[in-house]
Amino acid sequence: MSSESTEVWTGWYRDRRGAEAIVITADGGHVTVRVRGIEYTGAGFAALTAGEGREPLTGCVLEWDLPLPVVTGGTTQQATLSCLLTLGERADLSLTLHYGGTAFEAVVAGGDFEEALTRLRGQLPEGADFGRRLLSAA
Repeated sequence: MSSESTEVWTGWYRDRRGAEAIVITADGGHVTVRVRGIEYTGAGFAALTAGEGREPLTGCVLEWDLPLPVVTGGTTQQATLSCLLTLGERADLSLTLHYGGTAFEAVVAGGDFEEALTRLRGQLPEGADFGRRLLSAA
């Protein structure tokens, strides 16, 4: 895994026992997060487990922000993508893009990051698009 193909995001893990800071790593094929000393890995957020055949990460909330520039007419403006993932009986992902004084929101059941990004992209002003691609493993 090269650093050129890895995204690293910092955020928060919360459950009924409290909250702690976390680091989320996505490498295009897997997402990894360490919670209370245990590493959870999966093909996507909804599939995070502590190893093959082990219990999935559930009963919690993961929250993080990441920079996601938006390009309109050749001009790049900085934007922030706020992510909130609830892992329970199912995964619910809420993305909010803070761009140009507006908050664009997309919520998807199942934790499908790409689907949520597609929904956000559809809300952007005509001719606007994300200034970079996020890794699809998320």
